[in-house]
Amino acid sequence: MADSAPAPSGDILAPRMLALQVLDYILTRRQSFDIAWDINLAAFAALDVRDRSFARMLVTTALRRLGQIDDVLAKASAREDAPAPPLLHTLLRIGITQILFMDVPDYAAVDTSVRLGESISLSRQCGFINAVLRQTTREGRKWAALQDASSLNMPFWLRAEWAKDYGIEVSEDISSASLAEAPLDISIRNDSDRSYWAEMLQAVILPTGSLRRQAGGLVNSLPGFADGLWWVQDAAAALPVSFLGDVREQPVIDLCAAPGGKTAQLAAMEAKVTALDRSGKRLRRLEANLARLSLSQNVIIEAADAAIWMPKEPAPFVLLDAPCTATGTIRRNPDVMRLKTPQDMEALKQTQARLLVQAVRMLAPGGRLVYCTCSLQKEEGEYQIDRLLRSGAPVSRLPIRAEEVGGLDSLLTAEGDLRVFPYHLAALGGMDGFYAARLVKNT
Repeated sequence: MADSAPAPSGDILAPRMLALQVLDYILTRRQSFDIAWDINLAAFAALDVRDRSFARMLVTTALRRLGQIDDVLAKASAREDAPAPPLLHTLLRIGITQILFMDVPDYAAVDTSVRLGESISLSRQCGFINAVLRQTTREGRKWAALQDASSLNMPFWLRAEWAKDYGIEVSEDISSASLAEAPLDISIRNDSDRSYWAEMLQAVILPTGSLRRQAGGLVNSLPGFADGLWWVQDAAAALPVSFLGDVREQPVIDLCAAPGGKTAQLAAMEAKVTALDRSGKRLRRLEANLARLSLSQNVIIEAADAAIWMPKEPAPFVLLDAPCTATGTIRRNPDVMRLKTPQDMEALKQTQARLLVQAVRMLAPGGRLVYCTCSLQKEEGEYQIDRLLRSGAPVSRLPIRAEEVGGLDSLLTAEGDLRVFPYHLAALGGMDGFYAARLVKNT
């Protein structure tokens, strides 16, 4: 059950202190994983490589297993109410994570947690910290072995949505698969170099064409990264661009483009890309990624609201990677489970609908529109397309063919849309949950 992680070196408290601060920002202050890390970037930069990996693993494991951790905490503390103040609650979660789900000796998890308490003005609670964690070392593994991990860790509203959409059995399969750590998927700049980079990166070539290696180590230290010869992109997320067809030398509008994985794909295919995003910060990240890949010359970047922006001329190709709840990426972004709510989905549904209508307006007659989201809910995928078609929009569905997804017809719906679940390609490490539909504008 334990996740392997590099043992911390140097100051044994430093990576744990960073993990405590980041997790507190996420769980108490409701900040995303990326924002929480950015806020604590100086502390992260001060650590060596092993300590950085340990801190990150500690945070992601705690987020992924939070329901189980809190269940054990309630038993070990013999109280149903959450420990107060919130920082004490987070500290205990950090300790239990190490004991139950990481390769950390029990004595080290207990001792460092007590010392952390002393260092953050929780000295009066150190006896309680010690007692709870020692009880966890004695009984926690037995309790954890009896837990239903998916029901404890996955928010009820998500499991209910998935059960409504796909049935209880599939909902449980999604929940279980979403708790696994994702491998590292890679898109290659030049298709002809795929076999070479598979060997260099010790990766396998998936049926869809992406390279896959097991997670671990720093991405930017791998061969070819600094030279811009490949980029990280989940295998499912790499599929929608290909559904546009031959875009070489053709204008393509890439809506909600940042951070730029699909933009890079389009640029590498020699399309004439106009990449839009509302967020200046996210666009700066997109610019940096394109610069590293030496693909900037093929892309015009605009900071604009895609729901109101219009091109000077209708485009033959539009890609809409719409903002969504991102529930298909829980394996990589376990903070999604802790931060997203049904209210978020309702608000995003409205945004997606507006973006779809505007994307159709941008499209030239006979042009292709690919709509995609990394959400597992039909409300953000299939039902958006159904509503658009029922509204009388001048588009028709153009079914995706099995040969366009590496022959994996299990990834396609009866209507010809892409619907990927986290348990697809399970023997090779799974995939992110994803949806895509291809539409053509009526002439």
